[in-house]
Amino acid sequence: MTTQRILYAIDGISTFTGKAAAWLIIGLTTLVCVEVFKRYIMNMPTAWIFDASNMFYGTLFMIGGAYTLAQNGHVRGDFLYSSMKPRTQATLDLVLYIVFFLPGIGALAYAGWDYAADSWRINEHSNVTADGPPVYHFKAVIPIAGALLLLQGTAEIIRCVICLKTGEWPSRLKDVNEIDVVEEQLANSEYVDEESRKIAIAHAQDIEESARQRGMGGDLLK
Repeated sequence: MTTQRILYAIDGISTFTGKAAAWLIIGLTTLVCVEVFKRYIMNMPTAWIFDASNMFYGTLFMIGGAYTLAQNGHVRGDFLYSSMKPRTQATLDLVLYIVFFLPGIGALAYAGWDYAADSWRINEHSNVTADGPPVYHFKAVIPIAGALLLLQGTAEIIRCVICLKTGEWPSRLKDVNEIDVVEEQLANSEYVDEESRKIAIAHAQDIEESARQRGMGGDLLK
């Protein structure tokens, strides 16, 4: 198995788990809608709604971390980073992964394992309400999310090493993307011919103008 196939395999695991966790948003939306109906229409609020919504959203947020890293989608202050050469970017990323990412996520997975094990051992329930729901299954998400992030982080470190050797970033497993993001990437890419670049810039400007017009329409309605 080549290095690129290994990277794609890890990206695939992160993508699968991220997309699987994304379905929780349907459960969370349904939960909130039912609770709003019960609370304000039937005057029958549910005591454990706070705990349940936290579990749904918390699981989605934590499991989605590895997927976001696989798609290079985490927030980055790249006003300097984007202007660097690939080898400089890879050097900076590699240092940050080794100094901050690995120790931090490693501690999360290690401590989360003990935290979840203790919760399962005592059959822990929420203490927010008198008869709170069980939370031990939710706390098991912590070490799982940490392990997924460590796996994807390993792939990112390998990418940094490859970039340092070759001077180019290896490809990653792509997923769907927002139209404006795609257009921006095309407009800024040095590997796109001039005609395609002009089309991408024009599309990006059209999207920006449409968004501005919608904003003006909203202001007028106010």
